[in-house]
Amino acid sequence: MDVLQLTSRERESYDVQLTYSILWECALGIAAITNTRLLDTLEKPKEYWIQTRESMSAELSEELEFVEQNNTWKALLQILHQEEFLSLDAFQQYIQDLTDIELKFICLPFVGNQYQAYREQAAQGEEIAIKELMRLTANNPFFPSYIEFISNCEAEPFKKHLIKVMDSWFQEIVKENQQETEAILEKDYQSKKEMHQKVSSEELVQWATGGVTYTPEPSVHTVLLIPQYIYRPWNIEADMEGTKVFYYPVSNESVSPSDRYMPDYFLVQKFKALGDEVRLKMVKMLSEHPRTLQDMTEKLDIGKSTIHHHLKILRAAKIVEIIDSKYCLKNNIFTLLAKEFDRYLEK
Repeated sequence: MDVLQLTSRERESYDVQLTYSILWECALGIAAITNTRLLDTLEKPKEYWIQTRESMSAELSEELEFVEQNNTWKALLQILHQEEFLSLDAFQQYIQDLTDIELKFICLPFVGNQYQAYREQAAQGEEIAIKELMRLTANNPFFPSYIEFISNCEAEPFKKHLIKVMDSWFQEIVKENQQETEAILEKDYQSKKEMHQKVSSEELVQWATGGVTYTPEPSVHTVLLIPQYIYRPWNIEADMEGTKVFYYPVSNESVSPSDRYMPDYFLVQKFKALGDEVRLKMVKMLSEHPRTLQDMTEKLDIGKSTIHHHLKILRAAKIVEIIDSKYCLKNNIFTLLAKEFDRYLEK
């Protein structure tokens, strides 16, 4: 059905904010090493994580086992979002000063404005609210058990755990290369700030994350971009009140700042994906309108498995996505690619 457009109001977007800190890197490192199922997919080889485990103290190893059992890395991230901590000491003092209920409320995940009362009640140990939060997050692989743990844990031992695991990880794993890591994070932070002057908020999110298309949501007014090195190549997404958070992987140029010819990983992947006759035909077809796999197979007269292979490459390069069971080009992908390539040539 055609729609007669009678409004002149532009679609509302969101504001993008950027920040970085070695403390985010600490918390995400703790998250990474305790997510054993994901270690094979991280940029740092599995040997790095094995050696890290072998080199750490028994005390840190014990704390990490507790993290793995209860996903308390999430609590570290939740607390880091409360204010801008300029040092590890400030972070630790903040935790120490929280009341038991404040600590639990902060650590419980935000699941929507309409459910904040449940969050408050769960922080006070009310069983009905705890079960309701668990029900609301049932599709998440770890939220229900995490919510149950946070709501029922003893606050003082929990505080000691959070302070101990963060301090030990920093002292034993991060401190030695702190200056180098901070330089990488700052380089990427500044790079994204400069790019924000040239592109829209949505384009910046898409570029920083390597292709995530995040469209505005009614209750989200801010997107917070936080560069991270330890979890490359993954983006980690989180929800805070009024804010969508992306802990995004730093670019290649930030990791190798002395090499001005180093292209970004995602830029290379896009051009590799486009460097094929069949895939270019597919891109042209999708520029006309979204298509099903069957439609593309018939149009190109190529086997379905071959078409699927090419689409997989285009999707990995963040050029194509699936919406409503149809393949389509990501919004503004080539406008953004042109800006990204111009920036690479100018740097």
